[in-house]
Amino acid sequence: MSERQRVWVSRPIFPETLTTLGQYFEVVAETVEQKLSAEQLKATLMDVDGAILGGGDRIDAALLDGNKRLRVVANLGVGYNNLDIPALTKAGVLACNTPEVLDESVADYAWALMLAAARRVGAAERWLRAGQWHGMRFDDWLGVDVHGKTLGILGMGRIGQAIARRAAGFDMPVIYHNRHRLSADIEQDCKARYVEKHALLADSDHLILVLPYTPENRHAIGAAELAMMRPHAVLVNIARGGIVDDAALAAALREGRLAAAGLDVFEGEPAVHPDLLALDNAVLSPHIGSATAATRRAMATLAVDNVIAALGHGPHAGHPPTPINAELLTK
Repeated sequence: MSERQRVWVSRPIFPETLTTLGQYFEVVAETVEQKLSAEQLKATLMDVDGAILGGGDRIDAALLDGNKRLRVVANLGVGYNNLDIPALTKAGVLACNTPEVLDESVADYAWALMLAAARRVGAAERWLRAGQWHGMRFDDWLGVDVHGKTLGILGMGRIGQAIARRAAGFDMPVIYHNRHRLSADIEQDCKARYVEKHALLADSDHLILVLPYTPENRHAIGAAELAMMRPHAVLVNIARGGIVDDAALAAALREGRLAAAGLDVFEGEPAVHPDLLALDNAVLSPHIGSATAATRRAMATLAVDNVIAALGHGPHAGHPPTPINAELLTK
């Protein structure tokens, strides 16, 4: 009798998704969040046919060296800058991610961060909880308006478009910049106008970052870009850490060159730049943009479906729903 295929799950996920995996494979699932060293990760992957990974699990050529068994890795997320796709492709390992299922929830959260930062919700709540509310002046806790102001979006993929569609309810004109301009139909649906990056920075009252992390996008918002923005502007990053120069952002916020920021991602996370932690005009959250029960279950289900299909099982055997290096499927 042939050995049953083995799948490793690098972080705790929902019991029902593990049950689905268990119908097809021997499942090795971590029960606590932990960070494996490169050596531990390499040893673990040597002994499995597939893996479901978190964004902190970095796979590169050195880690894949000598691995003759691994056939698929499925990221629990849309972004995959933790995966060396050329190295995986060269090794014949299919990579998958979880696009689309989290678009609307992340778009909701972008608005939550923007509103919280603009209206100083975090600082006001800390002040209240500290027992400081004994009365207040009429001009205390003045934030900036959202309704009727110009919304800028840098990175106009599916999530950016979902953010833009919500702007109609706030009567906000939308401008955007993207590597490629959208079709006229999509622009009309989103009620969004394409502008060059310098105009986006200069004209946005609220700027939301939704672009993918690539080496070219590192510090896409740095000191020079922040200097182009309006002093009353609010910056929101729900994309990836490293897209913003966090030290430069902290300086701009501290010096009053930017009104506020809402950040769900950080350079070097889970570490957060200490200068950001000291600021009352920065709303900070621990990379939870997709964290609703329904969305996280959908992400886990899609990752599981990718692994099942990639390893030749289930109704879509051989045709995983969301491959990244799909060229491997034709070989």
